[in-house]
Amino acid sequence: MEKLRIYIVEDESIVAKDIQNSLVKLGYEVVGISNNGKEAIEKIIETMPDLILMDIMIKGDLTGIDVSDKIKEKTKIPVIFLTAYADEGTLSKAKVTEPYGYILKPFKEIDLHSTIEMAVYKHQKDAELQKERDFLYSLVENKDDTSKDILFVKANSRLVKVLLKDIFYVEALKDYVIINTQYARYTVHSTMKDIEKKLGTTDFARVHRSFIARLDKIQSIDSQNVILENEKKVIPVGGSFREELMQKLNTL
Repeated sequence: MEKLRIYIVEDESIVAKDIQNSLVKLGYEVVGISNNGKEAIEKIIETMPDLILMDIMIKGDLTGIDVSDKIKEKTKIPVIFLTAYADEGTLSKAKVTEPYGYILKPFKEIDLHSTIEMAVYKHQKDAELQKERDFLYSLVENKDDTSKDILFVKANSRLVKVLLKDIFYVEALKDYVIINTQYARYTVHSTMKDIEKKLGTTDFARVHRSFIARLDKIQSIDSQNVILENEKKVIPVGGSFREELMQKLNTL
């Protein structure tokens, strides 16, 4: 197994050396050390490490937060901030760059190890999720007639083909959506906006901020609800969505 390659950005040479020794002892590879933002950006782009340990307060005009922001524009390398400053102002500025962790100085070797391992794990999962999303987007954007009538969803670590005609409704649940078919339910990490785009507007309608229904599965509609066939599932109709829903239905 290859060693994790780490770049250190720290302006105190003694501290940087201690961090380097700890990382080597823990089995990591240190590919470089910088004490200022300008050099750090250049060297990080050149070496492309697996992870960056970034001190927030460094020499020069750029802070570690500035450097992290610029690195994020060019790469997807995860950053862990090193800081002796735990005040809300500093942490609020740091959060905007979406780091993969914080280590408060002075820190123990075990804290360094656990934070790095958690950051690497989370970064790997984020990369896998993005890969799945890109794959699903490519399916949606494919103009082939066969592909536009299906959706692939992740279930038990596999991508499962779901026919759009089998979907009854989709329900939002915080950062997830639940796709309900006649045969199964699939929970997917996505947003209603993304799902709407994938399903299209011809056969589906947003009937509520938390629900999308397939039009040909609607059995009846009353003043406040949509009742679906077979399951007799009752889902609410939001006032702002009702007019658009009625326009899509073939009514007399």
